[in-house]
Amino acid sequence: MDLNLTEEQSMIQEMAKRFAESELAPVAAEMDLNADHDLLKDHCSKLAELGFMGLNISADYGGSEAGVVAFSVAITEIAKACASTAVTMSVTNMVAEVIQAIGSEEQKQTYLPKLCSGEYLAGSFCLTESGAGSDPASMRTRAEKTDTGWVINGTKQWITSAEFAGVYVVWAVTDPEARKGKGITCFLVDATTPGITVGPAEHKMGQCGSATNEVHFENCTVPESAVLGKLNDGFRIAVAELAGGRIGIGSLALGIGLAAMDYATRYTTERKQFGKPISDFQGLQWMIAERATELEAARLLLMSAADLKEKGLPFNKQASMAKLFASEKANQACYTALQLLGGYGYMREYPLERLARDVRITSIYEGTSEVQRVVISREILKEYS
Repeated sequence: MDLNLTEEQSMIQEMAKRFAESELAPVAAEMDLNADHDLLKDHCSKLAELGFMGLNISADYGGSEAGVVAFSVAITEIAKACASTAVTMSVTNMVAEVIQAIGSEEQKQTYLPKLCSGEYLAGSFCLTESGAGSDPASMRTRAEKTDTGWVINGTKQWITSAEFAGVYVVWAVTDPEARKGKGITCFLVDATTPGITVGPAEHKMGQCGSATNEVHFENCTVPESAVLGKLNDGFRIAVAELAGGRIGIGSLALGIGLAAMDYATRYTTERKQFGKPISDFQGLQWMIAERATELEAARLLLMSAADLKEKGLPFNKQASMAKLFASEKANQACYTALQLLGGYGYMREYPLERLARDVRITSIYEGTSEVQRVVISREILKEYS
């Protein structure tokens, strides 16, 4: 098995690294402190120019056709510098991938070039509701049939990039009499459609530079052509097609963990106590070794899942394994890194405070760690049935 990146994948990784170091790292702390979404929008525009908003999208629709592995390594490099930018990039790529996978030719021609080019700075998934998080089949948003299309009413919560997205992928109940999960349909809704109201930005613990909002749909009328995929097939889309998002968030978590341990390890070689660098103490050496081993294992799990998806093979179990392990171990890495800095790690002057806040959500969004364990165990038990 060849674990090396191809020349193209390495080039994309290096391009992402250069962009992260030159454009993102210098302003990441400011963006977090001020929740500066104007900076974020500027980053999105520049990422689109680099081809990073459609990494796994066909060139026929303006994409880069770089593949899933390239997407994963690019997200990791971006996240090392700025998790807020990385999550926006990840979600927008996944919106484009879902449209490419199940959209009509008209939908692909309408929306994909705009997402890839940056005409739409971002795309958003409108799935989660206050009473439907880990259990999306319990959603209450409704879409009622009309002579010309559908009318959507409901509220979606914690929607990434909602305030400047160009298109929303919206899930709504279209057959309330159907068995739970069977009467849900997916819609593509232009953000300028009348009846949409985006709430104020949420005040979050971490990833403060990214935009997260409620989206309200009040008598929002869309044409029949807005249906994405098959009628009443939306729950399957949520479960199956969005599994690739776990590769994105796992890669994002990995980037944060690597950035934290890189900063802390360098610090231990410079910080002296008892007359020598603290990196000379075995207890700290073992902490560094354990986290480095875990992050490398996370990277390999992510590469395995990305490779399977790129080859068109089943990857759900591997994506959940990778997301679970990467997010949990990245959380540990950030707290270990903060511990290695001691009191300095707790100060906002140093990046560990921000990284520790940014990483916490990775074990929650795109499916909690608990949900990932359910998915993994279910896939394993299928093999025995």
